[in-house]
Amino acid sequence: MTGREQLHEMRQQAHKMGIEGNSKMTESQLKDAMKMAGKGMKPQEAKQKAKG
Repeated sequence: MTGREQLHEMRQQAHKMGIEGNSKMTESQLKDAMKMAGKGMKPQEAKQKAKG
């Protein structure tokens, strides 16, 4: 799988977790947001915190 495919898959996983509108997030921001959401933070709060 290419890097682009992996990023696409990660975006789909984030969307399923409730992190919507993630198309402009970087890979590291997505990872951070998914990690925070996985630990119980509300998905949109995790997105905002990851974006800085």
